[in-house]
Amino acid sequence: MTRGLWSREDLARELALRRTAGPLRVVLANGCFDLLHVGHVRYLEDARTRGDVLVVALNTDRSVSANKGPGRPLVALEERAELIAALRAVDFVTSFDEPTLEATLRCLLPDVHAKGSDYTVENVPEAQVDRELGVEVAICGDAKEHSSTELIRRRAPQ
Repeated sequence: MTRGLWSREDLARELALRRTAGPLRVVLANGCFDLLHVGHVRYLEDARTRGDVLVVALNTDRSVSANKGPGRPLVALEERAELIAALRAVDFVTSFDEPTLEATLRCLLPDVHAKGSDYTVENVPEAQVDRELGVEVAICGDAKEHSSTELIRRRAPQ
């Protein structure tokens, strides 16, 4: 296990064990987090206020490349996981390789699915699965004014 990076299966067992000790509200956030910026921190800090434990699911390198295009990610999964795990708001970090978070939701069974402000409750890609599992959707963070893609674009030579 990379420092701070849990397999979904191991994390599911850990969360189940913690739930046996008493009520535990688990929040699941996700993203690429390729180039960490203030928007990410605000999103995760807001998500953390929605429960007792914050789990962050990171897109794998292959999945980031599929979503963002050639040359991405800039930072490898293991390093992104270490950075995210070091944030005070974050309790656990896992990863997923699929196009959506569906398998991770089904495995971890969170109470809250936190999404960034570029989504609405209605257009979250996993909304159907969230409803099926009884997972609350929470839109977190400030207005989407920061993005890794935009930061990279602004720094690129013109």
